[in-house]
Amino acid sequence: MEQDMEESGMNKVGYILGNRLPGIGIWALLSLSLMAQSVLPAGETVGRWVWFDYSAILAAVCISSGVLCYFRAPKGGLHISTAVVYSLIFLGAVQAVWGLRQLYGFTSSNHPLYALTGSFFNPGPYSGYLAMTLPVCLYQWLLCRQKRRTLRQPRQDRWSREAIVREAGYAATSLAMLLVLCVLPAGMSRSAWLAAGISCLWVYGCYAGWGNRIRGQWRLHRRRTAVIAIGMSCLLLLAGGLLFALKPDSARGRLFMWKITCNAIAGKPWEGHGTGNFAAAYGDAQETYFAAGDYEPWEERVAGSPEYAFNEYLQAAVELGVPLALCLLAVVMACLHIGIRKRRYGVCGAVLSLMVFSFSSYPLQLPVFMVTFGGLLLACVSGSSRREWLALAVLAGSVGGLRLENDLKTEHACREWMNAKVLYNAGAYESAEKDYGRLYPLLKDRASFLFEYGHALHRQQKAKDSNRILKEALRRSNDPMILNVIGKNYWQAGDYLSAEEWFIRSTHRLPGRIYPYYLLAKLYAEQEFKQPDKFEEMKRIVLTKEPKVNSTAIRQMREEIKKLRNHKQGKYE
Repeated sequence: MEQDMEESGMNKVGYILGNRLPGIGIWALLSLSLMAQSVLPAGETVGRWVWFDYSAILAAVCISSGVLCYFRAPKGGLHISTAVVYSLIFLGAVQAVWGLRQLYGFTSSNHPLYALTGSFFNPGPYSGYLAMTLPVCLYQWLLCRQKRRTLRQPRQDRWSREAIVREAGYAATSLAMLLVLCVLPAGMSRSAWLAAGISCLWVYGCYAGWGNRIRGQWRLHRRRTAVIAIGMSCLLLLAGGLLFALKPDSARGRLFMWKITCNAIAGKPWEGHGTGNFAAAYGDAQETYFAAGDYEPWEERVAGSPEYAFNEYLQAAVELGVPLALCLLAVVMACLHIGIRKRRYGVCGAVLSLMVFSFSSYPLQLPVFMVTFGGLLLACVSGSSRREWLALAVLAGSVGGLRLENDLKTEHACREWMNAKVLYNAGAYESAEKDYGRLYPLLKDRASFLFEYGHALHRQQKAKDSNRILKEALRRSNDPMILNVIGKNYWQAGDYLSAEEWFIRSTHRLPGRIYPYYLLAKLYAEQEFKQPDKFEEMKRIVLTKEPKVNSTAIRQMREEIKKLRNHKQGKYE
C-alpha cells in the first residue's frame, strides 16, 4: 500500500510538473515585452533578441523537462493555446500596470516626448500590444463568466476546488481586461483603437453566435437586414472620418507614404527589393516622384523619410515581392481558419487585432510582435500532444542556440558604439573614426552607424572614404542628409558638378527641407562654379520657403544667404 501511495504521489508531482513547466516555457518565449532597453541606441533591437535567445533556450529546457516528467496526451496535457492565452493575459496586465505607473509619475517613460510608452520606445507599438491582448482577455472573461454562472446552479458546491479556481480565473481576467481598458485610450493611437474595437467585436460576435443569427435574419427579412448593414457601414465610415479628423496631417502623411510605397512596389513587383531594403527603395521612389514635379503642395508638407511603410502588407510586398507576400498572407489566413474551426476565438481575435494594426503601423518590425505573432499562429493550429511540445522545444532551442553567439557580439558592439558616439558628439572625430572602423564589420548593416562613420570621415576631409561609407548607408536609409554630406564631399574634392547633382537629389527626395537649397546657393556662389541665375533662384527659395518648424538654424542660413553676393566667392563649410 505504501508503495502504491508513493507511486501515486510521484505521478501527481510528475503530472503537476508536466503541466506547469511547458507553460513556463511558453511564458518565457513571449516575455520579450518585459524588457525595456535604454542603454543601446534608440530603435536598436539586438538587446531584445539576446533576451529572446536566452528565453528560447530556457523554454526548450522547461518544455522538454515537462514532457520527460509526465505528460499525458491528449487529454491530460496542457494545450499550447492555453499556455499562450494565459501568458498574454498576464503580460498584458503587466504592461497596463507599467503604463499606469508612467501616467501617474511613479516611473519614467522610454521616450522624452511621451509620458506613456510601457516597456516600448513610443506609445504606438505599446498601444498595439495592449490592443492585441485585449480580445484574449475578453474571450477568457466571457468563458469564465459562463462557467461562473453554471456554478451558481443549485446543488453545486461553491467552495469546491473547481469553483475556487473558476472564481479566481474570473477575477484575474476581469482585472486584466479592466487594466488594459484604462490605459489603452491614453496611448492616443487610432490604429490601436481600431484594432481593439474590431477584434473585440468579432470575438464577442463569435461567442454570442451572431453569424448564425445574421444568416437567419437574412433568410427571413432580407430588406431589413440590408438596411441595418448599410447603416452599420455608414457608422463605420463616420468613425473613420472622425479618427482622420483627430490628426489630419498624420493621416495624410500615412496616405502619402502608402502612395510612394506602391510606386516602389511597381518598380520591382515580382522579386522585391530585398529584405531590409525598404528604406532605400522608398527613398528612390519618393525622389523620382518629386523630381517629376507633378505633386500637390500638401504632399511636400507631409513627406518624410520613414524607416517603415506603416503598413506591413505593403512593406512585405516591397521587400519580398507581391507573390511571396501573398503566399505569407495565405499561410496566416489558413492558420486563422484552423483556429476558428477549433473555436479558439481569443487567439484568433489577437491575430485579427494584429492584422488590423498592421494596416497602419509597423509591429512586425519589432521582435516582441514577431515572436508573439508566431506564438499566436502556433496556438491557432496546435494541440497538446507530446510530439508537438517536443517539436516546439527543439525549434526554440535550435533558434536560440544558433542566434545567441552572434547576437551577443552585436550587442557588445552596440555598447561600444555608444561610447564612440560620445566622442563623435564631442567633435573628437579622429578618435571616433578609429572606434567606428573597428566596429564596422559587426554594425555595417545599421544606417545610423554608417552615417556617423561617414560623417566623421567627412569632418576629417577624407572625402573618398566618407563617400564609400555613406553610399553604403544610402542602401539602408532614405535620409536626405546622407545625400547632402556626399555632395559636400564632392565639393570638398573640387568636383562641383557631382556636388550639384547630389544636392539636387536631396531637394527632390525631401523638397520641404531648406538645407539642400542653402547648400546649392552657396555652391553657385563659389568662385570656380559661379552661376548667378541659379544662385538667385536658390536664394529666393531659401528666403521664402515656409519650413515645417522654424528654428535657429533656418534663421542663421537665411542671414548668411542674405550676406552673400553672386560676385563674391562663397566659402565652403
